[in-house]
This record gives sequence, structure tokens and C-alpha cells, in this order.
Amino acid sequence: MEKEAKKEGFRKYLEASGVLDALTKVLVALYEQNDKPSSALEFVQQKLGGPSLSEYEKLQTELSDLQIKYNELIKENQERCRELEELKHTQVEASANKEFDVGNTHDEELNTDVVKC
Repeated sequence: MEKEAKKEGFRKYLEASGVLDALTKVLVALYEQNDKPSSALEFVQQKLGGPSLSEYEKLQTELSDLQIKYNELIKENQERCRELEELKHTQVEASANKEFDVGNTHDEELNTDVVKC
């Protein structure tokens, strides 16, 4: 009894969502075809708005190519970020060394002034 209720609930769900109507229209269109298509499944997919098998394969190839390109760009971005961090580190070191050198020069000037006095 519970199984029948589930089936009825599911049927009502399909009917309310328009699935039964869409499938019925597609199957009627297939039935009315004088020259039946070689692939009934592809016919149904096309009528429901899905890509054909060749379009699907083309999209799969494009997706694969784009995934490869994406991975290459991620790798390149990571390399650039590493290079940027190295440059920042080098710049900080150079700046610190410059400040140290300027400080030493200033101290030498002070010492020279003291000696002259």
C-alpha cells in the first residue's frame, strides 16, 4: 500500500513540474516522424534542449582543453607570486643594508668631526 502511495506521489510530482507533458510531447514528435532518427535517445535529448552527441563530445574536448589551460595558468600564477615574494624579500634586505650603510657613514662622519675638534 505504501509503495502505491509513493508511486502516486511521484507521478503527481512529475505532472505538476511539467515533466510528463514535456516527455509526452517529445515522444509524440518521435512517433510522428516519417523517417525515424538513427538514435531515438539523441532525438529526445535535442527536443528537450540538450546538446547532440557531437556537440557534447566537442564540449567535453573544450572543457578538457580549458582545464589544462587553467592548471597551467594556476601554476604560472603561483610562480609569479613566488618571484614577487623573492623580490619583496630582496628589496627589504637591500633597504635594510642601505639604512645600515647610511648609519655607519653617519657614525664615521661624527667620529671624524670629533677628531677634528
